[in-house]
Amino acid sequence: MDGFDMNGLMGMMGGLQQRMADLQRAAAETVVEGSAAGGLVKIQVTGDQQVVSVRIDQDALEDRELLEDLVRAAMDEALRRSKEVMAQSLREATGGLPIPPGMIPGF
Repeated sequence: MDGFDMNGLMGMMGGLQQRMADLQRAAAETVVEGSAAGGLVKIQVTGDQQVVSVRIDQDALEDRELLEDLVRAAMDEALRRSKEVMAQSLREATGGLPIPPGMIPGF
């Protein structure tokens, strides 16, 4: 393998690892919100999928089954937004390289 620069490859990998670590730290600090029923239920999660807050309007407390559905819908939206934000950050960090889901832990 003439011309193959193993040191250069290792340097690139080290740089990518650093960018991924930076991304994971940024994910923990990024907060997105999902809501349901015009904001009766609002849930905030971080980019690394940790729930930050759950807010339930007094008007949503009258019907338990409806409230359960609203919490689920708000959580689904919050998690979907969180994943979208992280996917975009990952594309930017890798220069658009197609990274299969699960290849990088935490993403």
